[in-house]
Amino acid sequence: MNKSFWVSSVVLALGCGLAAEALAQTNPNQLIAQRKGAMNLQAKYVGPLLGMALGRIPYDAGTALRNADYLDILSQLPWDDFDPSTAGAPERRTQAKDDIYKDPAKFKAKSNELRTAVQKLTSAAHAGNRDAANAAALGVGRACNSCHEAFATFEYRFKVE
Repeated sequence: MNKSFWVSSVVLALGCGLAAEALAQTNPNQLIAQRKGAMNLQAKYVGPLLGMALGRIPYDAGTALRNADYLDILSQLPWDDFDPSTAGAPERRTQAKDDIYKDPAKFKAKSNELRTAVQKLTSAAHAGNRDAANAAALGVGRACNSCHEAFATFEYRFKVE
């Protein structure tokens, strides 16, 4: 009987631990940090593409292909981290407007615009089409700017013209 009590206690403790972990709240500050990280990486890899598209740096097909492939992944990452728990409080150090949570359909549409623009860029880069890749890179910059204008409080915008 003592042995079965011990086994039951261990099983119950493990079950409670797993249940507590499953019910744990997400940390809003961690969500904000994760989405900021994803956005910063997007900016890192779209910057050279925009420089090439605007003729500020020489076009490099290898860089265009690599950066487009990275953006194809990175442009999928930040959206899950825009949780309503991250809204409102200034101590959260977020530059996201609460409009994200007031009009989630519009926010989703903007994130889909970015995904579509990145997919065009990736296709053009894989095809080796410099003109199409440059045009698509400008489209990615415009999609970023459009979302930031609607949903961010900071003034940073990609120069696309």
